[in-house]
Amino acid sequence: MAKVLVLGASGLFGKRAAEAFAAAGWQVTKFKRGSDMKAAAQGMDVIVNGLNPPAYHNWSVLIPQITEEVIAAGLASGARVVVPGNVYVFGKEPAPWGPGTPQRPVSRKGAIRAAMEARYKQASREQGLRVLILMAGDFLEAGSLQTMFSQFTLRGLKAGKIIYGGTPDTMHAYANLRDLGRAAEALVSLPDLPAHAEVPFYGHSFTAREVKAEVERQTGRSHRFGRFPWWQMRLVAPFWELAREVLEMRYLTEHPHWLDPAPMQALLPDFQMTPFVQVIADHLAVRLPQYRPATGQIASAR
Repeated sequence: MAKVLVLGASGLFGKRAAEAFAAAGWQVTKFKRGSDMKAAAQGMDVIVNGLNPPAYHNWSVLIPQITEEVIAAGLASGARVVVPGNVYVFGKEPAPWGPGTPQRPVSRKGAIRAAMEARYKQASREQGLRVLILMAGDFLEAGSLQTMFSQFTLRGLKAGKIIYGGTPDTMHAYANLRDLGRAAEALVSLPDLPAHAEVPFYGHSFTAREVKAEVERQTGRSHRFGRFPWWQMRLVAPFWELAREVLEMRYLTEHPHWLDPAPMQALLPDFQMTPFVQVIADHLAVRLPQYRPATGQIASAR
């Protein structure tokens, strides 16, 4: 039985990756924070790096530390490392984004992530590390309020509003975490995956206008648009780290982007994403307690 060590198994990506590997028949070990990562990695076939400082905290220090520790564990064990990449590295390059897109970050966090990916690539080229960088857009996780989609786009859902940060028609890349976990397992199971593989997880790409239309179709209620109050974020930014970090990434709400589906489709031609309609239904079921996915309508209050 193949074995996988999941780092950050209680986090958004780590949790879904652990579930996907277990469902596929892998022996899953969840890494205990504070223990010896090199020792935990011994005998493993894959290491899933689900570690990420929450709320963008101290990325410049913590991400390089995590990267070096994970590389060391991968080299010591011979396990392939799976790293969830993101779109920050591409800055404002024209879409679609993929392995051939120049990495020209326009944000501090984008530069940190680009340096992280370069370090994995160097370890692969010079030291023989096997690594899969699975680049993805903003996470989608219906049961969590930690994602940007839940925190921002759907923040006014109960009041009948869909929030947008740039324009209602700006295309934005997303990754449903259940699908991302399944894709990670399927890709590392391929016998001919290159030692250093960079695969764009194309997931879903949609606009706030498309979200509004689907929410209205499923709920039977009219919704209106609301513009995200960036001025509030600027007001509290001097005192709130998360606000400062989110403001830096505002450009992603204004720059249309999506990931190139061709590389992943060539590797996994039969892979099926969760339909967009179901993704929205899952979020509605959580955000609107009276929502009934089976009927697609708002149930009458009792």
